[in-house]
Amino acid sequence: MSPSENTALAALDWLVAMGADDMVGTVPVNRFAPPPVTDAAAQDRIQGQSGPPPKATPTPIAAKPVQPAFGAGPVAAAEAAARVSSLDELHDAMRAIDGGVYKRSAKSFVFSDGTRKAPLMVIGEAPGAEEDRTGKPFVGPSGHLLDKMLAAAGYSRDRNAYITNIVPWRPLGNRNPEPAMVSMYLPFLHKHIELSGPKVVLLMGAVAAKTLLETEEGITRMRGKWREIRLGSGVFDAMPTYHPAYLLRQPHAKGLAWRDLLTVRDRIKA
Repeated sequence: MSPSENTALAALDWLVAMGADDMVGTVPVNRFAPPPVTDAAAQDRIQGQSGPPPKATPTPIAAKPVQPAFGAGPVAAAEAAARVSSLDELHDAMRAIDGGVYKRSAKSFVFSDGTRKAPLMVIGEAPGAEEDRTGKPFVGPSGHLLDKMLAAAGYSRDRNAYITNIVPWRPLGNRNPEPAMVSMYLPFLHKHIELSGPKVVLLMGAVAAKTLLETEEGITRMRGKWREIRLGSGVFDAMPTYHPAYLLRQPHAKGLAWRDLLTVRDRIKA
């Protein structure tokens, strides 16, 4: 492969990583070039011929409905979540509600993966590019690492682990989900935990831990310490730990995350 091809592929990879992964046209457009002159009178004036300039006429523009940028809001989400009584109903309610710009820009609705009603529920923050393509959470590089960790501790999606995220739509550019979107989907997440009934909730990363534990404490201080998530009359044991994506960037922290997972395993077996 030539250097120019490598450069082009690298530029394409960068555009995909930034969220520009859909082509909107097949012909390049120079936005800085002057528009072509098609009117005969205007063409004559350009060539130096006389003639009065044409009168400008306004172009009518039809008003379009306002599209909310951040979705329906937590009140509408709470009302929708309160009406569901099963995971299937929750899936449909989450998919139906206005997800703002996230829903309009994403390819897939990512609800969950794994075994429903499993003793271990794993919660991340939001889908990435791979998850958006497949419609399943944690299937990219960080998901592969998570699967390896779970398997080493005796857990897997097809037997005894259930996986989801706070937000079901991919944020543009794989950024952390906006606080407005997190707030809107939080009632759904609470209902998701209640309907799943896990023995332990494993919170992957700072966003998931801060959201569900209602704290601004850093993940480094939180990880490895048991917390509780109180939802209505239910109390769920929660363990914050590092996100697999962080572990890929900081391999030295894998031992700490593994220790957290072993602690979770012991609590489930107790």
